[in-house]
Amino acid sequence: MAKNANKTITVEQIGSPIRRPQEQRATLIGLGLNKMHRRRTLEDTPSVRGMIATVAHLVRVVDEK
Repeated sequence: MAKNANKTITVEQIGSPIRRPQEQRATLIGLGLNKMHRRRTLEDTPSVRGMIATVAHLVRVVDEK
């Protein structure tokens, strides 16, 4: 369980949520992103990876540690 405790991933929003489905907007908010070019450092877990995959066209992975 503590194996991934120190791994983080930084994502940046590069696409606008305007004219996107409500599910994609909610996913961005769940990631802590809601405005263009905001960055968030998140814990690297399968659930976060799935959220990033859902809105891959709106976000960019900046850094993986």
